[in-house]
Amino acid sequence: MTRRPPARRRPARRPSQRRTQQEAQLATAGVTVVAAIGLTVVIVNWLLAHWWILLIALVLAALAGAAWWQQRTQRQEWERVQQRALRYGLAQLDGLTHQAFEFAICDLMRRDGCSDALRVGGRGDLGADVKATDPHGRRWVIQCKHRRSGDRGSAVGTPDLQTLNGTGRPVHKGDVVVMVTNGRISNPGRDFARQQRLHLVDRRVLAQWAAGNRPLWELLPMIPPPRKPTPLS
Repeated sequence: MTRRPPARRRPARRPSQRRTQQEAQLATAGVTVVAAIGLTVVIVNWLLAHWWILLIALVLAALAGAAWWQQRTQRQEWERVQQRALRYGLAQLDGLTHQAFEFAICDLMRRDGCSDALRVGGRGDLGADVKATDPHGRRWVIQCKHRRSGDRGSAVGTPDLQTLNGTGRPVHKGDVVVMVTNGRISNPGRDFARQQRLHLVDRRVLAQWAAGNRPLWELLPMIPPPRKPTPLS
């Protein structure tokens, strides 16, 4: 009978390189955690032994915070003073670019107490150049049409007002939807605005608003009632 050769023993598998790396990472993480805990204990013990240093640090932090808050309050008050003093003449407004005109309208709304007034005009603005909430809780959506030649430029017509009407309330959720121009508005446009409850600020109204100290809602007729109580209600 022929003898079978003895079976060869398979060599023992060595741990894979990936497993070795994982074990090394776990060991490193463990050492890091232990070191962090030890450092924390040392710091806490040192602070407990030198509690007066921690007290001084807290006092200094409180003083720095109070100084920062005072500066912030003074800066906000100065900005409010500047806003209340804001005035524009028609010649100034005529000389602006369209974008600068939008920013000027936004600034006037802020002057009147609309702290969240924001210029949003540009591509894809969907008919809104300025949005704001007045102190009575009403949401304003404003479209601006600047004419470099003032009332000698082309009139704002029905197509522009139709665009504003289509987005002012359904898209932007405006309570007061306004067209502002330093120029003029056509008669058909005025008829359309009256039918759709749109508010118009033409050159004459703009002059009163920009150069005076009355908010826009005191210059326009048929403004919706306040959304929240006022001192006069």
